[in-house]
Amino acid sequence: MKRMFLGKSELMVPNIALGCWTMGNLSPQEASKVVNNALDLEIDFFDLADIYGGGKAEEIFGKVIEMDPAIRERMLLQSKVGIRKDSYDFSKKYLLESVDGILKRMQTDYLDVLLLHRPDALVEPEIVAEVFDELEKSGKVRNFGVSNHNPHQIKLLKSYVKQPLVANQMQFSLKHTGMVDAGINVNTKFDSGINRDGGVLDYCRLEDITLQAWSPIKDGGDIFVDNKNYPEVNAKLKEIGERYGLSNAAVAVAWILRHPAHMQTVVGTMTLERLKGYAKASEVTMTHDEWYEIYLAAGNILP
Repeated sequence: MKRMFLGKSELMVPNIALGCWTMGNLSPQEASKVVNNALDLEIDFFDLADIYGGGKAEEIFGKVIEMDPAIRERMLLQSKVGIRKDSYDFSKKYLLESVDGILKRMQTDYLDVLLLHRPDALVEPEIVAEVFDELEKSGKVRNFGVSNHNPHQIKLLKSYVKQPLVANQMQFSLKHTGMVDAGINVNTKFDSGINRDGGVLDYCRLEDITLQAWSPIKDGGDIFVDNKNYPEVNAKLKEIGERYGLSNAAVAVAWILRHPAHMQTVVGTMTLERLKGYAKASEVTMTHDEWYEIYLAAGNILP
């Protein structure tokens, strides 16, 4: 399993993280098996959020820790806050109460990483700075970051927040390539040349903020891997996969990992076989030409 520093932090993390969105659907015993399978594969970074299952995912994860308290020191835990029903909220009271709720549900004294989940239009960065200082001083959170933020939103926070923002979790996959499309199609009339994220990919590389790619095998809400509605890209994934001994899903993840931004890919599987495939993808570095072949097979264009 390849590892890297998360942003400017001292955390050495695997380039594959296990997203636990659906863990709330499992029993504690089933979840424990998933967590231990991941740890056996050296995938020790777990991504959650307080809205996943209305807190159920964190609660079940907490049961895993309750059954084996020593397991906590073998893992790195990340959760996200800020999404409420019908709004986003970065107010001091809400953020502090949300973190306390996360820690209680997960039965842990601290989070290794806390992300602000989606931008709050009413954000007061000086208030966020107070929250981060309080959480760091209390030992409840050790590192901070954001999710789904563009460069100017990050710059605004950084102008007040003392702690480095170590990660920005963004949707990215073969069928959701906006972060690279705009750069490829600079100065064209193609829709793919429209800059929708403010150049977040290059910005995060310049600022040493790790991009975490979520939904790596989805096209919006649909899984495109092994889906008959996406024949061309799956044929190419199979062709490349046969060269490396990887499944189609694993090739789709290896494609993300090939990018020199050194992204961390958040995979959401709860099955051992697929997890093994992703772990194998961690070690694969496809060629420059293979990366572009897959990009084009996914329906993307070059000017």
